[in-house]
Amino acid sequence: QVQLVESGGGLVQAGGSLRLSCAASANIVSIDVMGWYRQAPGKQRELVATISRGGTTNYVDSVKGRFTISRDNVKNTVYLQMNSLKPEDTAVYYCNAVLVLLFGRGNYWGQGTQVTVSS
Repeated sequence: QVQLVESGGGLVQAGGSLRLSCAASANIVSIDVMGWYRQAPGKQRELVATISRGGTTNYVDSVKGRFTISRDNVKNTVYLQMNSLKPEDTAVYYCNAVLVLLFGRGNYWGQGTQVTVSS
């Protein structure tokens, strides 16, 4: 069974930091792009950041300079370091990964982790 297990969410004051982690578990052959998305109440899910297997990163403009995405290809884990957090960063954060498995290739999501930034 394929799982993306997230951790690291929580409550933090504005200006603070959090680090999210997401580990993939399955019979994984390789992992293509990995990323983080977020969904605030009443809003659509939006892309936060992605990282290719080779390390090329992409960020939504609102988090550039504050968030850093990274990955460990040995541990099949992606991270999101979030600094200088703002109340508008409050959302449920979802991990996403394109996994190449023994039986095929697919797009998978984590269960989501809540990030709340108080003003």
